[in-house]
Amino acid sequence: MNYSSTLPPRGTVREWLDYHAEKTPDGICYLFSDGASDLTWLTLRNHAKKITFGLTHLGIKKGESIAICMSNGRPALLTLYAILYGGFRATPLNLAAGPAALGHAIFHSKCRYICSAPGQSKILLDAFKETDARPQIINAEAQFLEKDVPEINLHELNETDHALLMYTSGTTGVPKGVVHSHTSLLSGGWTTSVAHELKPTDRALCVLPLYHINGLCVTVIAPLISGGSSVICPKFSNTVFWKHCEKFQITWFSVVPTIISHLLHGKAGPSDAVKTNLRFGRSASAPLAIDTQFNFETRFGLAIIETMGLTETAAQILSNPLPPRKRKIGSPGIAFGNEVKVLSLDGTDQIVGETGELAVRGPNVMLEYLDNESATQKSKTIDGWLLTGDLGYIDDDGYVFVSGRLKELIIKGGENISPREIDDVLYSHRDVIEAAAFAIPCAIYGQRIEAAVKLIDYSNASEADMLNLCCSKLGNFKSPDRIYFLNDLPKGPSGKIQRIKLLELLHV
Repeated sequence: MNYSSTLPPRGTVREWLDYHAEKTPDGICYLFSDGASDLTWLTLRNHAKKITFGLTHLGIKKGESIAICMSNGRPALLTLYAILYGGFRATPLNLAAGPAALGHAIFHSKCRYICSAPGQSKILLDAFKETDARPQIINAEAQFLEKDVPEINLHELNETDHALLMYTSGTTGVPKGVVHSHTSLLSGGWTTSVAHELKPTDRALCVLPLYHINGLCVTVIAPLISGGSSVICPKFSNTVFWKHCEKFQITWFSVVPTIISHLLHGKAGPSDAVKTNLRFGRSASAPLAIDTQFNFETRFGLAIIETMGLTETAAQILSNPLPPRKRKIGSPGIAFGNEVKVLSLDGTDQIVGETGELAVRGPNVMLEYLDNESATQKSKTIDGWLLTGDLGYIDDDGYVFVSGRLKELIIKGGENISPREIDDVLYSHRDVIEAAAFAIPCAIYGQRIEAAVKLIDYSNASEADMLNLCCSKLGNFKSPDRIYFLNDLPKGPSGKIQRIKLLELLHV
């Protein structure tokens, strides 16, 4: 169970948790910003094991899905580890997905039990209206941890067994159920640990939901591999973010570009104590605009490490190296712990120096899409490469530059236009907090371009200002025809802006 920067982790989550509980029983592993008591490795293992006994007494089979309908906090973390420790398949439900998507996940996962907590009943009742499935709702912590539960033989485990079932956001279709084994789940935490050179002394701030792959693998599983710790917050809050960094002596955090933009435009900033402890901030889940990164680092004097990952790869596949090694602004970096290459759009030939589809191969790649053999086969090549659906190229130094998603590409008059190119121009305006370009149908060009932005309070910027900015940098053909001003742009659970929902919102 020893961490190695060159070899992927072996074993199961159970074995890694047992290892830490025996080696550093009093080491604090998870803390909670809501005031809940800290967890040491020994306490976490013992609590998770006791809940596991209760789940096993219910007759739940090895590898069977147990859904989790809980927001970030101590109960959610204990429940997650108990399910993984017991050899069941943890199935986090996206609380922001809406009733239809939740209903689909509940039905498709075939879960017979949902671990929930007070406050989530309405979400589940709405989801049940969308499906015939009726799993039993239990509060695992209250039902098993706070009562006497007799010990029972646990399911035998090996590293290839199912560990996690997480559903994609479904922005381009019905959400798919991504299945990770213990190996690929642990490897997701390992690639993060390797890229960021994490040590037992490092402490992360987790403000992303645990029902998203970034929050789960990067700030929960990575400390399991590195032996570090993580502070779990209920959600991101601009008003207390820097205060939490100071209070808990945070050494790194993982966020998304929209959060970085909100911090940049916020009134508060990091104290000298925060700057002393904080090694870096990490951005993932969506491309980070060049101007946003530059302005953040200039204002706060803190390095942002841009990365890239997928649900299918247990989060990270690419990362910029830590300073003083070379970072390339505008790139999510190089491969750590896996291989990355660019294929022609038909998926057959590797290409160099040109834009194509990114493919990844490594120990963190998923097993399959649950009960969807055709989608699984379409996503993987014969020799084990996973097609990411992202367009980009690799430069001479091995750094990847991503131009956008294949399915989000705007095709206007036969010309391929990356929405990110337009986003970056809009983000260069000092008043823009959020921005996203998207395609709408057009009888003349096939598709044309519109965009939406969120501005800082009291901004005097007009649509004409934004359009002129785009035209000056992109030319008329690539510029949006219209720009909408919204209080907030629709986002997925990680905070990633969802372009397809803008089309639905603005063109009903």
